[in-house]
Amino acid sequence: MAVLFNPPLVDGKLGDTVLGDKAAPLHLYRDDLPPDLDLGTVIAVDTETMGLNPHRDRLCLVQISSGDGSAHLVQLIPVSLGGRGYDCPNLKRLMADTTVTKLMHFARFDVAVLQRNLGITVAPVKCTKIAAKLVRTFTDRHGLRDLCRELLGVEISKQQQTSDWGAADLSPEQISYAASDVLHLHALWARLEALLIREDRLDLAEACFRFLPARTRLDLLGYEEPDIFAHRA
Repeated sequence: MAVLFNPPLVDGKLGDTVLGDKAAPLHLYRDDLPPDLDLGTVIAVDTETMGLNPHRDRLCLVQISSGDGSAHLVQLIPVSLGGRGYDCPNLKRLMADTTVTKLMHFARFDVAVLQRNLGITVAPVKCTKIAAKLVRTFTDRHGLRDLCRELLGVEISKQQQTSDWGAADLSPEQISYAASDVLHLHALWARLEALLIREDRLDLAEACFRFLPARTRLDLLGYEEPDIFAHRA
């Protein structure tokens, strides 16, 4: 079931929420994406979970933006709460589509929770955090909030980051927060890609991105620690 969002949540009507100085249409879908939704070949993706342990904490929300200023949020509701769990064929198809590039920030975690919970391989992927660490070696500020502020002049709030994403009904504040994590990734990647090209590290970044699905499989198999690439383990 699709719910179009305008605080407070209203069924059946398209609404806007103000993010920064712009109004962004937000679309909330329960259980799956619509089958006929075309989001293009490059999409921004983020996830919200019950915690930061992909082995333990369930996937609750997947946020997607095509870069047009709107966001599409899929709430994955357990069967025990009246939902369909991870029975979301349209979302799975999009995340596994090798013709669609997924822009993420800290893709190592998002790819892991998507692959574990949806049972798919998520590729191809580009990660703005990896890109930032490759070219912004003059700083240790590689968080999404820092990058949006310093590269785009945009302030995003992290106030709802630790809220309860497993609730059956999400608050307007949660939905606005979740959307903000994908609305700026296209612009952020454009800035970081230019820096990677300038510093002659784009090929290295692309090699890292191609390895991400395998890196997350290693994580899910328990090879985070010890690191198999380390000399001592």
